Amino acid sequence: MSLCMGCMQEIGDRRFCPNCGFDNAEKQTAPFLPYGTVLANRYIVGVGIDTNGESTRYLCYDKQTGDVAIVCEFLPIGLFSRAEGETQVRVNYENRLVYEKLKDDFFSYFRILAELRELSALLDIHNVFEENNTVYVIEDNENLIPFEEYVKRSGGSLEWDIARPLFMPVISALEALHKRGVGHYAISPKNMYITASGKLKISGFATENERKRGTSLKSQLFSGAAAPEQYESNFPLDDITDIYGLSATLFYALTGHLPKSAPERLQDSRLLMSTTTVKKLPPHVVSALANGLQVERENRITDFDELRSQLSVAHTAKAIQDEISRTASMNISRDGGKQKNRGGMSRVSITIISMAVTAAILAVAGVFWLMQNPLQGFFGGNQNATQESTQSTEWTGPTVPDFVGKTYEEAVSAAKSESGVTLVRNFSDEYSDNYREGIVMSQSPAAGSKVNQEGTVIISVTVSKGAQQRTLPKIEGLSLDQASADIAANGLLATAEYAYSDKYAEGRVVGYKNHSEGESVEYGTNITIIVSKGKEAATAAR
Repeated sequence: MSLCMGCMQEIGDRRFCPNCGFDNAEKQTAPFLPYGTVLANRYIVGVGIDTNGESTRYLCYDKQTGDVAIVCEFLPIGLFSRAEGETQVRVNYENRLVYEKLKDDFFSYFRILAELRELSALLDIHNVFEENNTVYVIEDNENLIPFEEYVKRSGGSLEWDIARPLFMPVISALEALHKRGVGHYAISPKNMYITASGKLKISGFATENERKRGTSLKSQLFSGAAAPEQYESNFPLDDITDIYGLSATLFYALTGHLPKSAPERLQDSRLLMSTTTVKKLPPHVVSALANGLQVERENRITDFDELRSQLSVAHTAKAIQDEISRTASMNISRDGGKQKNRGGMSRVSITIISMAVTAAILAVAGVFWLMQNPLQGFFGGNQNATQESTQSTEWTGPTVPDFVGKTYEEAVSAAKSESGVTLVRNFSDEYSDNYREGIVMSQSPAAGSKVNQEGTVIISVTVSKGAQQRTLPKIEGLSLDQASADIAANGLLATAEYAYSDKYAEGRVVGYKNHSEGESVEYGTNITIIVSKGKEAATAAR
């Protein structure tokens, strides 16, 4: 079978593809993979699609399934070399440590995405593997419409009733990512697509190293959607950063244009929105956009649950209730609860009537909100369920099981037997003096929380790294291999130095350098040990 490298359709012995017109006599220029490279004895690599400072994406053909897919290759610009026609990535000695760290981050990041592929707003990732001294990620090649094109086809902007069901699953997907300790940090119209079934999908995934200034990678930021902190050198990114990008993308959907770039907004923070647009949008949506796009992080919406709340009618109804209650309380305090109005009605009576009216308003608003928000609670049940830490005495349905105290492997096995439960592991493990290494030390939602029978609850678990301080074992007289294994078992690293010894034979460990047996050191510390070279040869007599 002869495939076109431009579209992966069979073309026989033709040079020019009748489907896409691609010239198959061309060669893919270095440092990109040569046309026809086979990865994992399964994926045939074709034309490059796009590249950034961290990775490059190619079209590929899956020999096992017969499907056309996308392969993403870890290729950090400036840290490697690869000659024309070669597949192996070569790394200079001085760059090897940085390269390995970035490669590990890339592998871990996409492994997490693969575990979350059941979320409708994320592209499906089928495989993550290492080869050619780099990492490859296999993604679905869906028939997608760029979001910018979709908005243009819709008259240049979307109505709120159209945008709302598109963006709610995106909020849930980003919430799930951040529960695993990673984010997207490049949410923008250019990284969003519409599926044939009318769902919004997120693309453009990369590690945090690619989405901020000051790292070893050439950063890729999207003007108008990148948060102000992403322009600062090595500023820690978090969910507040993704809330800015998501709010900017929603702003684009509703207005047809992005906000000014973050550096410009630091000088003039105003959001430009036409009077016509403001009038057609619900007031609470305008308010949520303003709060999500605050240039000062301390003034911005701080979590996805709050963003979801502010984009709902329920948030407005609660504000009305709070204001009525506040005003009524002020009147009671001022008049001592005894003063009558001109009609003879007491302030207390007015308060009671006000509360009754408020309850009626909330009831109507609640019905309206439920009708208008069918996707509310897509992630982990409804909004209230994600906030509960204990089982309600009135709830008789399924609840979140308790995984704390199990090994991670036991927890994964137990989760598979639970209906409607998906277990995910936090990106970063934590130290614990109470739980040994490999044991689940906490989970969210907590055990006993409600499980929404109509959806899947995603349970995020944190696994213990064990105690942060480790004791140096006895190694004197052991072989180098045994001593290294004993040190590694304590979560430490070992580096050998060699010296003559009258006490120990060649290859036996003399002891620690700069440390001593029984000493307490931090997990992950690199310990130098002295290994015997045997007795020093006697100097010949003159």
